[in-house]
Amino acid sequence: MKLFIAASFLLTGSLISCSANSNSDSSSSSSTSTTAVKKTTTAPATASKSGIRSMQKFNRPQGMVTGPVRIVIDKSDFELRVYDSKGLLAAYPVVFGLKPLEDKFMQGDRRTPEGIFKVVYNKQHKLWRKMLMLDYPTKESYSKFNSRKINGQVPANASIGNGIGIHGVETGNDYFIDRYYNWTNGCISLKNAHIDDLAVYVKAGTTVIIQK
Repeated sequence: MKLFIAASFLLTGSLISCSANSNSDSSSSSSTSTTAVKKTTTAPATASKSGIRSMQKFNRPQGMVTGPVRIVIDKSDFELRVYDSKGLLAAYPVVFGLKPLEDKFMQGDRRTPEGIFKVVYNKQHKLWRKMLMLDYPTKESYSKFNSRKINGQVPANASIGNGIGIHGVETGNDYFIDRYYNWTNGCISLKNAHIDDLAVYVKAGTTVIIQK
């Protein structure tokens, strides 16, 4: 289900590239499965007539985690889902880069990459509350990038880019998420209360699958 509500309004302040700048390291190791997860029949977050989406949904009490955690981000549903060994644990609305339903081709295209990634670290961030940095570009990312260069889809002098993560928003900008405003340079963005919740489940090594 492709939910997309066009939003046209001024963004206060300059857009800042997704980066690894952070403080207060809170990462630790965790082993997870890298098996891709198929979409479930779980209904995505929906919007009211005003365009406002509901807050996060929990299938079980928050913090009740069993076994390793993995994250599945469906770009077409604008939703991030958290799974453990018992199944769906929590879900949050998210937004992406400027062209949310297109795979990242190169540095500067402001697209969110697709594939299987790992969380490198989980830290506080001075602008966006928390930063869950991903290991993009992976070997798979480079393979797609090089193929696109050969096919002429990417300029010969282009770079693959880096600095992709999951983070919050600047204080007061939660409405970006409510209104499907894709403001990042390729990162995945949640409301600040939601990134705080998500960070409880996530450690270095947590698997993150980004798909349409």
